[in-house]
Amino acid sequence: MDGNKDFSGVSDECTAEYILSNVAEVVERILMFVPTKSLLQIACVCRLWMNCARRVLRVQQKLTWVSASGPSNYDGHALCHSLAEEVENVYLLPKTVLVMVDSETFSGQDSSYKQKKARKTHHSPDSVEELNRLFPNGCDIMAITTPGVVLTPSGSHSGPPKEFQEGEAGYAIMFPRMEGVDIRPFHFCKRTISESHLEEAGLVNNPDLRVVLLFGYEAYKPGAARFLNQVLEPLARSKALIAGGHVENVFSPERECCGRGSYGVVGLALSGPRIQGASVLLEQDVSSPKAAEATIRRLKAANLPERNTLGFMFACVGRGHNYYNNQRNVEADTFRKVFPNIPLFGFFGNGEIGCDRIVKEDYTLCDTDTDSLQHGYTTVMTLVHLG
Repeated sequence: MDGNKDFSGVSDECTAEYILSNVAEVVERILMFVPTKSLLQIACVCRLWMNCARRVLRVQQKLTWVSASGPSNYDGHALCHSLAEEVENVYLLPKTVLVMVDSETFSGQDSSYKQKKARKTHHSPDSVEELNRLFPNGCDIMAITTPGVVLTPSGSHSGPPKEFQEGEAGYAIMFPRMEGVDIRPFHFCKRTISESHLEEAGLVNNPDLRVVLLFGYEAYKPGAARFLNQVLEPLARSKALIAGGHVENVFSPERECCGRGSYGVVGLALSGPRIQGASVLLEQDVSSPKAAEATIRRLKAANLPERNTLGFMFACVGRGHNYYNNQRNVEADTFRKVFPNIPLFGFFGNGEIGCDRIVKEDYTLCDTDTDSLQHGYTTVMTLVHLG
């Protein structure tokens, strides 16, 4: 139709119908305000809407999260209930999801020595399947239980991050497919560790590797420390930032390679030119709010953009309020003070992995070895920017 054609005598309804059926720019603009789940349904209406929806999904590359703390008044963990409600309203198509929940109320599929005690639990095979059903087919879900959880509340005007050393809490970080960013989940046990599998996961012989979030489970078992070193040794020689710690368990994806109670390592390998990262180590002698702030402020030297940047806090179970003279939320509050616009997530675990390091576009500071990557009674505070 000619752009100058006179619309006099044509009803507003007909005009709107024409615009929504023929003018891609208008349709795209409208679809930018539609949550992704509804957007996928709208894409089935016609070819124009399908093409517009695809373009909208390509530009919706800002990660998001859902978090919750209990106690829950519903069957199942508080996070599962919040996800079921809020995933309907997210504005991205998740490609990778990192889930962490407290091990006290959400037991993993394999019980660790701490979980063998009688306790309230919301876990069941049905709840794991429910979690998987919430996300699209092909979405990689890594779900972990930890002794304690650090999270930032959900919502566009999120409140300050909170440390939960006990009680029901959890979060799910949703990563969309992003240009210049490759996120590969990995899972190794003693049956699957090999040079070829490390390379397939992007952990070795990968010049684009920037950040590795790495979590060991069943770390107290004989042979677990030696096994972990098989993964850490090549990473220590790389220019990537390594951060994480020892968790209680992994309940998704289901284990197929190793037996019940076996030790292993899971994580996310983040590669791509747009990824940057920085981390600092709060040593054992950092035991006052002033000292914590002085250490966390060193992250400012990386000068990372705030958009699409996450903070991660991997702390020892022996820290928290026990370490700060019964003052609660010290490290999370300090992070918020230094980085008020960056969400913070993490856990309290049974050992920490990381060091002081900055990874930028054209340089890395500083190199380290395997021994200096593993710690106790410390906190690894990390920033990850995804472009």
